[in-house]
Amino acid sequence: MSNPVNRPLLGRNILITGVSRRRGIGFAIARRLAEQGASLFIQHFSPHDLEQPTGGDNVAELIAELRTAQAPTAGFGDLSLDLGVPSAAEELIGAASTALGRLDTLICNHARSGGDGSIFEMTAEALDSHWSVNARSTLLLTKFFAEQFRPQELRHSQPGVKQQQLPQDEFDTARVIWMTSGQLDGPMPAEVAYAASKAALAGATSTVASELLSRGILLNTVNPGPVNTGYMDPETTDRPLEALQQVLQKLPFGRFGAPDDPARLISWLISDEARWVVGQVLTSDGGFRLV
Repeated sequence: MSNPVNRPLLGRNILITGVSRRRGIGFAIARRLAEQGASLFIQHFSPHDLEQPTGGDNVAELIAELRTAQAPTAGFGDLSLDLGVPSAAEELIGAASTALGRLDTLICNHARSGGDGSIFEMTAEALDSHWSVNARSTLLLTKFFAEQFRPQELRHSQPGVKQQQLPQDEFDTARVIWMTSGQLDGPMPAEVAYAASKAALAGATSTVASELLSRGILLNTVNPGPVNTGYMDPETTDRPLEALQQVLQKLPFGRFGAPDDPARLISWLISDEARWVVGQVLTSDGGFRLV
């Protein structure tokens, strides 16, 4: 690469969703990529955060911190947007492209939390609210992101027929990162709507990754494992403390994940070093699924 070693993402335009809290995974990703030279556009939606036990942060101060970490020539933009709105995905891709130019990377970190329940408490509204934010918006963001790389000739797609895939320049591929959860590693009691919406992304990864390859885009999905973004702290947890302590005592490294743990994996996945990794659901959980 021609970029300096200490700024390997210089010249890359990256959209990251769900960047509104310092304790969040989105901020950890944004901070790490800012330090590596990337131009950033972030989506945030504080009204959702304020409904949670963990509360929200001052977004202006968070943005100032990210700007300080960036290279002087790197661009920046942001937008407060509810991704549960059907038109939000197209609006966000448009705003980010206008601010930065053609996007090189899309990182779908956002998620709806709360308002869930067991299968016995499930409602159509609960299912739809999680699906619309966690799965539908991710799929639509990916669609509109991919349209930047539209081929010269389009053909109608048919079930069971793969998109034509011409040889690609492996050093000139765009990247998409989805985020799933631990629903494949074990039960998630009272989180049926959340688990179902995240499972949809894990299940669709290989299908969508295959189609995106026809436009030189590499898609991978990350399961970050149990990351403490505040919801495991005694003061702001939404689950029994005794149960958390029991899990903590079994973890191989004696701690829950920190936001920078999945951020390190994601920064590698969008680098040239990971150019041979595509269509995978990768878990970064410190051995959580093994205990």
